[in-house]
Order: sequence, then structure tokens, then C-alpha cells
Amino acid sequence: MLYAQTPAHEKRRLFRERLESGELLRFPGAFNPLSARLIERKGFDGVYISGAVLSADLGLPDIGLTTLTEVAARGQQIARVTDLPAIIDADTGFGEAMNVARTIQTLEDAGLAGCHIEDQVNPKRCGHLDGKEVVDEPTALQRIRAAADARRDPNFLIMARTDIRAVAGLDAAIERARKLVEAGADAIFPEAMRDLDEFRAVAEALDVPVLANMTEFGKSELFTVDALREAGVRMVIWPVSLLRMAMGAAERALDTLNDEGSLTSQLGAMQHRAELYDLVDYEAYNRFDSGIFNFEITRE
Repeated sequence: MLYAQTPAHEKRRLFRERLESGELLRFPGAFNPLSARLIERKGFDGVYISGAVLSADLGLPDIGLTTLTEVAARGQQIARVTDLPAIIDADTGFGEAMNVARTIQTLEDAGLAGCHIEDQVNPKRCGHLDGKEVVDEPTALQRIRAAADARRDPNFLIMARTDIRAVAGLDAAIERARKLVEAGADAIFPEAMRDLDEFRAVAEALDVPVLANMTEFGKSELFTVDALREAGVRMVIWPVSLLRMAMGAAERALDTLNDEGSLTSQLGAMQHRAELYDLVDYEAYNRFDSGIFNFEITRE
């Protein structure tokens, strides 16, 4: 009932244990707290909170317009309803080194299990768009050092994302990833890899977990979990997939209303009321009400 039963620090500890086991962990992207609960129910390993989804949810493009306050608030709403670890997209850290430090502590307080900070210039753009620019190496390393220094819970995962592959090629991406690990990154997110061999090359060059971004309509092919595991990847995200599915369904429903005047023909595609009530655990709230409000007022 209400929120998750596992404290944030314990979720982080358990997440680190699983990550260190070497297995590949699957993180679908949640677009709201209810979808995070569904991700947990379906047996996935964690929840991812995408900056692109947060921007889209506000009706904005993914070009660095969201603020730390908006991102942390939405992250807290999502993280607190699930016992799974939640990783959030922290863009470029919302400013310079001191802002990055504040970002880390704010996200810790919000109950997140980790975040990734990228090396694009600020304002950034979606990682699968052309025309990206990355900061110089000292600036990229300074962001990660600031994040590592600011962290209070050693199990809070600091992941460095590098977008330099699209700018300077694979070798530059591997070299920058190495430097980011030396600066304190616990994991590496190499954005927009072209094929499995590129993922494999990055994974083999590093001693920390590597994350694969399986976003649709982007620069990377949509590889299977088994293929990514064989390439040495340890985490995979599907950041916008559930939002795309939900918005596609919403558009079809609105078209049906325009064409048919009701949604009778779409009832089979909907989540049933009983399934929704089960997902939000109506029964637990009912038991709570019955146990607390069980008195009668009498007049003498």
C-alpha cells in the first residue's frame, strides 16, 4: 500500500550486488509511477527514467529544457512506488561542477538508485540526433569527479554517458570512457553505438559495466537481450518504448472515437478496470480503512 517497502539505500545495495554478479539487467523506461509498478510486476530488474520521456511528458523537445527540480520530482514519484532500483537521466548535470554535485545529492534524496551524466555541451540534444557537440575532456572529467565527490551513499550508481562516438568515432569513445572511469564513473553508457561489435569493443576495454540504449528509430539496431549479453553488455534500457506504445494506443483510440463515436470496438485492447485496481492495490487500502475506521459514534 502507498509506496515501496524497500528503503532507497537498500534498493541501491541490492542493485549493486546484482550488477557485480555479471548478469545482464533489464531496465524498461517508466513514463509514470503506474507504469513503473507494471514493470516490476512483469519481472524486470529495474526501472529507467528517461530525460526524453520527461521532456515529452511536459510537451517539450529533449534539448535540455527540463530543470533539476522537475526531473528529481518526477524521479521521486516513480522510484517510491516500486521496490526495483530506478536509474534516471540527469542530462549534463544541470550546470557546471557545483550544479552536478547538487544534482547527485538531490537525486539521492529523491530515492533514485543511480543516474547518468553525459559529455554533451549544454544545452544538449537527443543522443540519436545529428549535429551533437561534446565538451572537451577536462570538462567531461570534471563533471564525473564532482558527481563522485558529492555522493554520500557509496552504492548510488554514477554512470558516465559519452556521446563522442558520433563526433569522433569509436576509438575516441573508448578512450574517453577509460578516462571517465578513472575520474570515478561506476559504469559507462556509450551512446549511439552502430553494431554489436562496437558494444563488444567498449565492454572489453573497460572493467566496469556497460549499458546499451535500445531506443527505437535511433542510430543503434534493436538487438536482443541475448545478443547484448554475448557482447558483454551488463545493462540494457528501452527508454521511450512504453511511452511510444501508450501514445500510439491513445492516438488509435481517439481516431476510433472520431470514426465510430464510441470505444466499444477497443475494449479488448484496454487494461480492464479489475486489472488497474489490482495494480494499484485497492484491496490493501480497503483493509486499511476497515482496520482504522471501525468505530461508531454513540450519543448518551
